[in-house]
Amino acid sequence: MPTMRAFYAIGLVVLLGFSVVAHGEQPWRPLFNGRDLDGWTPKIRGEKFGDNYGDTFRVEDGVLKVVYDPAKYPTFGEKFGHLFYKEPFSRYRLRIEYRFTGEQCAGGPDWATRNSGVMLHGEDPAAMPIDKDFPASIEVQFLGGPPTGERTTANLCTPGTNVVMDGKLFTPHCTSSKSKTYRGDQWVTVEIEVDGNAKIRHIIDGETVLEYEQPQLDPKDARAKELLAARNGDKQLSGGTISLQSESHPVEFRKVEIQLLDPPATAGN
Repeated sequence: MPTMRAFYAIGLVVLLGFSVVAHGEQPWRPLFNGRDLDGWTPKIRGEKFGDNYGDTFRVEDGVLKVVYDPAKYPTFGEKFGHLFYKEPFSRYRLRIEYRFTGEQCAGGPDWATRNSGVMLHGEDPAAMPIDKDFPASIEVQFLGGPPTGERTTANLCTPGTNVVMDGKLFTPHCTSSKSKTYRGDQWVTVEIEVDGNAKIRHIIDGETVLEYEQPQLDPKDARAKELLAARNGDKQLSGGTISLQSESHPVEFRKVEIQLLDPPATAGN
């Protein structure tokens, strides 16, 4: 016969379940299954969509890895790549665990040392020009710290895009967060809260380290101009693809998971 402690535990689980429903919380679901690249497709500069040049993206020991085998990559050759998830998203929380390993591929640019990231609100990779290096998107930039000195992570970069910050259009290409420096091969967990075309927050250890709003295409960017023409001039980005970067330094992703947000309440609700 169940004990009072068992009944209490069951009741607590039920109450927690009702609490989740009452607050509109959706369950977290993995985008990376820990076994293979199912649901993900690479687009590497100079290669067709779907061609995983040099076996750059692979899964080993339950970890999604960006790898540069010297036999396949004697030099980097500007093979900037992105691994795209199959579904676009608009309102969600995204949680990623990553770490940098090993040495940078020969020929990689200095700025790309221990540099990767996740691209949000991105364009359709199947329509990207074959020689395009980065999709028009909002990048949450991941950086590994040097042996000495400071280097923030969960920064913002804006290939083909702009954002609004503190009520003003913000056009610098990259902006540092207020995170601490993460060195070596330690795992780092970054959470991004994305509210469509409204607020986007970068969060580490429960602290918001950067926030902005109104992600939008940059009409001065050549690729963005093409996308704007197809969108009848609509600059505002309320959703799009998610992709993980390969920028010449080996990086591993142990977890990529998403929690969808409920639609915003409408007037009268």
